Formats: sequence, structure tokens, C-alpha cells
Amino acid sequence: MHDVIIIGAGPAGLSAGITCANKGLKVLIIDEYMKPGGRLLGQLYEEPNGNWWNGIKESANLYHQALAANVEFMLETPVYNLEKLESEWMVYTEKATVKTEHLLLATGAAESPIPVPGWTLPGVMSVGAAQVMTNVHRVKPGKKGVIIGVNVLSSAIAMELQLADVEVAALTLPKLNQLTSIAAQPKAVMDSLLHVSHMAPSAFIRFGSKLMKNDFMKNLGVTFYPKNGVKMWDIPIHLRKAVIEIYGDDQVEGVTLATIDTNGKVIQGTEEQITCDFVCIAGGLYPLAELAAVAGCPFYQVDELGGYVPLHNEQMETTLDGLYVAGNITGIEGAKVAMAQGVTAGLSIAMNCGMSGLENELRTSIQSIKKARANAHIQFHPEVEEGKRIIQEHWEEYEASEKVLK
Repeated sequence: MHDVIIIGAGPAGLSAGITCANKGLKVLIIDEYMKPGGRLLGQLYEEPNGNWWNGIKESANLYHQALAANVEFMLETPVYNLEKLESEWMVYTEKATVKTEHLLLATGAAESPIPVPGWTLPGVMSVGAAQVMTNVHRVKPGKKGVIIGVNVLSSAIAMELQLADVEVAALTLPKLNQLTSIAAQPKAVMDSLLHVSHMAPSAFIRFGSKLMKNDFMKNLGVTFYPKNGVKMWDIPIHLRKAVIEIYGDDQVEGVTLATIDTNGKVIQGTEEQITCDFVCIAGGLYPLAELAAVAGCPFYQVDELGGYVPLHNEQMETTLDGLYVAGNITGIEGAKVAMAQGVTAGLSIAMNCGMSGLENELRTSIQSIKKARANAHIQFHPEVEEGKRIIQEHWEEYEASEKVLK
């Protein structure tokens, strides 16, 4: 039996495994992918200090640290169930059933799809799939593409595709319907982009974004947003056009765009076509928390964190004995925050395994999470601090109720 089992070999899981192993614990990390690293593998961008963040190198570094610390791995191994039997967590996989008293869920995030007519054609993929193809497997998804969905993730990946000499003809909105809602409304999308305007390569755009501090200026900005879009990294970003159809016979041949009003409604007679050989759909990310649900962990819907999040405290403990969470399962953030959370989870596990003298180290690690969050170059949800406050508030309510019951 292992002292600790970690499900997920992304930045949070790897960091937690290294921390636990360095404290003398026997660690097993399980992941369904063939390589460790998770979403970190696909990341490639330039940081404000001019250094390049290369996810493949960062993943390899963490993996080698884990191997050096004698962490065991079960890759290409999906987990299909888990349950608590007395004091032990049983983890069921197709290869074996393993057990532990301390189980960390570092399952990461998944992409939200946006339904678009024609999205079943060959050549249509999620924007994350295009990122993995390009940055991990070094295979271009096509020669010329259109990205449907304008958000932080799609903007970053558009830049990465361009670095790989793949033409991105446009970033544009999806057609408004019951499922696209906010993602198809120009004002809501502009508001989300203002929080990452510091990433814009144009000084004019960075300056202009500072002027849009109130609803009047935002409405003005949407109303007079250029019909041909605003170029960033030489890629047209459209907030007043939406894709109403992906067309092609046996594969993607192009998309049909239409101008939309400030509320996202299509203006009839404005249809036009853009030829392309692939289309990426970017619906954003949500916490991948199914296993926490199977375990019986309570959840809260926190939009500021990207969706349903299992209840947990700052030490990354859940309400269930021996169950911990770290990384994007706790809210959509960057890899550096996930790594910091992994360290904190590892220290919490070590303390709960009976190791003493880790209190100061744990407090420092919790502060490191907050520091990583504050210094994050890319913030997927601008109100993440509010989201964390909401979860902490629910945790305090849980603790208070537990005291009453006792």
C-alpha cells in the first residue's frame, strides 16, 4: 500500500508528489495520458521579464525531480471509480486496484464545447487540441484556421499557433443561443478581455483599455468596435461578428460570418465567408471534478472559479478524511498556482501522516499560492480572489456546523 496516491500528473500532482516523497512518503501518481505534465505540456509563451515559459521543459523538470525522489507512476491508466472503505481509499483502474489512506485529486480542467452548425466536420477541434498538436506533437492542425470564442485561452493559443507558422484568419464570437449566452455577447467578452489587456502587443490598445473603466465607456467601445476587428499579433479579433456556420463537404472548407449588434443578435444580410482548413472552438475551461463527486465531496457553483468546485480549505483538505484537492479542480488558474497548491497539499498530507515540525513550512506554502496568484501573467477568471473568498466562507460554515454536531 502507498502512503499517498495522486490522481493527475499535471503541475499540481507532480509538485505534490515531489513534496510528499521528499518527506519520506511512498507515492504513486496515476494519469490517463502517456506523458506526465497535463495541460502544462502545451504551454509556450513569453513572460513579462522576457523569459519563455516552455511547458514541455517544465514538465520534464518536474518529472525528473519526481523520479529522483522515487515517486512511482502509472501512466496511460484511467481511474474509473474510487470509494472509501473504513480508513482506506480504494482507487479502481483497468490495470489494478490500489489503496491508500491519503488520496489527492489533481485532475485538472476540461474544455467546454460550444455547439456550432457544422462542428462535426473533420478539421473542427477544441482550441486545446490544436495547442497539444502544435506544441506537444509538433503537428500543425492545418495551414489556415479560424478560432470561435474570444477569451484568455483562445487568445494565448492563437499567439502560439502563429509562432508555429500557422495562419489564424480570425478570432470571432459564436452565434448567440441558449448555450453560448455570455460567450456570444460583445460587451461581456470585451469586459473579460480588459482584464488581460496588458498582454496586448499594441501600446495603443493597452492605453485604450485603461479608458474603459465604466459601463458607458464599455458600451461606447462595443458600439464603435471596428467591423473588421482589431488586430493583435496581426490576428483580427472580432467582437461584432459571429460564426453562424462551419461549412465543407467532407472536411472544413470555411466558415460563414455575420455581423452582430451590441447584444449579440445577427444582422440579416451581413453574411460573408472566410476560407480555412481547420476551425478551433474555444468555450473556456471548467474544473474536472467528477472523481470528487464520486467520492461524495460537497460542491459549490462558483462562477469566479470556472464552475463547480469541491469544498476545501487553504491546506487543500476536503471535508472527507484523507481526501485532498489541488490544481484546476479547485478553480481555473495557471500552472504556477497549481504547482504552489501541489506543494501545500503535499505538506498537508505529510503532516496528517504524523510528521511534525512542518507548520511554518505549510504557512509559507499557503502564502506562496497567494503570491503566485497575484503575480500571474494570465488570469482566466478576473474575480478569482472573490471565488476563493466564497469557498473559504463555505468552509468556515462547514466547520461551524461540525462543532455544533459534536
